Amino acid sequence: MIIMHPTKLKARLLLEMDGQSFLARQRVALLEAIGIHGSISAAARAVGLSYKTAWDTVDALNNLSDKPLVLRATGGRQGGGSTLTAQGRATLQMFQEGEKRLQSILDGLTMNHMDLDDLQSLTSRFSMRTSARNQFAGRVEKITLDAVNAELRIRLDEENVIVSVITVESVSNLELRHGSEVYALIKSSSVILSSGPATFSAENLLCGTVASLRKGSIYAEITLQLAFGKTVTAVLTSDTLKKLGLKRGAQACAIFPGSAVILARP
Repeated sequence: MIIMHPTKLKARLLLEMDGQSFLARQRVALLEAIGIHGSISAAARAVGLSYKTAWDTVDALNNLSDKPLVLRATGGRQGGGSTLTAQGRATLQMFQEGEKRLQSILDGLTMNHMDLDDLQSLTSRFSMRTSARNQFAGRVEKITLDAVNAELRIRLDEENVIVSVITVESVSNLELRHGSEVYALIKSSSVILSSGPATFSAENLLCGTVASLRKGSIYAEITLQLAFGKTVTAVLTSDTLKKLGLKRGAQACAIFPGSAVILARP
């Protein structure tokens, strides 16, 4: 991103992973603050984010990275701690160095105001955001074609796998094949939680530990910590949460159908 000032061009680096926005200045500021304060809540206050936004940002970064960038110890708003992993420190250093070099390049450019306006208009068209709470990066491991639909097995890491059911036409339009890198999007409202072993017909089952629990008057949001730093979030009614009896640290499983998994490619 390039920010125009009357007398100077200001560079803002954006790192993408396979075509999807991964790391920008606000996320970097949060990582820097976590490295300094050793706490997500303290880091959120330092950079002016809400606790929930900071926590969600860490979830997104860990889900999209091959290895987690932040390790968290749960303990509520005032307890626990968070540290940058070696991968997190390396990613942060790469971003900081890249931003310095980009700024150095821009400092040597001469562009007229019309060029700058055209550039800003063009780059703004390529920003895309999604409301899906769960976003994963993975690779197509298997494709099973039927007359109308196709079932795709998506490998997220060494342990976590999800299944998506999309139309055969969508497979063709996205040019998906074995080994294709994709993004899997699942709305939190499509995720069902189970507090123990259950018989189910859905294609996906991800089990982990309750890492965070946010209660509202009607709905509650629960995030499960999975293996390899991944997380999955579900939204359910407060009454359902009470019946399940889930608490922080408890074991639980997230269940969702393959039809709820939307696939995207860069």
